[in-house]
Amino acid sequence: MNNNFDDIVFNRHSIKVFDENIKIGHEEMLEMITKTTKAPSSVNMQPWRFVVVDSEKGKDTLRPLIRFNTRQNDTSAAMVVIFGDMQCYEKGEQIYSQAVQEGIMPESVKDELLGLFMPFYQNASKQKMNDIVKIDSSLAAMQFMLVARSHGYDTNPIGGFEEDQIAEALGLDKERYVPVIIIAIGKANYETHGSVRLDAKEVTQFI
Repeated sequence: MNNNFDDIVFNRHSIKVFDENIKIGHEEMLEMITKTTKAPSSVNMQPWRFVVVDSEKGKDTLRPLIRFNTRQNDTSAAMVVIFGDMQCYEKGEQIYSQAVQEGIMPESVKDELLGLFMPFYQNASKQKMNDIVKIDSSLAAMQFMLVARSHGYDTNPIGGFEEDQIAEALGLDKERYVPVIIIAIGKANYETHGSVRLDAKEVTQFI
């Protein structure tokens, strides 16, 4: 496992074709996802949900839904599809109760916070919930790519897929689970190269 910060952050490249001989065990994948879930989320509702597609059958299901990214699908160790749960607040009681059990917050604070946050989430518009879960799940997606790099793997974030079909195809309720991004993971089978970024001064303002 590589823990060098510069290598993890600055040498991460988007890989289009992977070494087909590389496989990732479910135990290691769960370890990486556990680290990924340390990402921040709005009022700690953790709306991200992961579907790891690593079987031949799963990839066959995914292939027609990612027409311009089939190379990643066919060569990667796995395609990790990240969804946002529009009803993530249903886990609120569980999350906050665990915080109480672990001594992170008093029961009175839990009750106060849930009393404030739960009505907001339950009554939020579909568009507002969509924005919340996509922002939070995107934070998790970036965290997953950095975690993967620390484990010695390469990744490719994929935003081009059939958004209206993918949840149902993977056995999820398409009204509840919003597809956010797919992360292809494995090891590159070619020499990567750098990419150009705008200068920080060009994209930053100090006021």
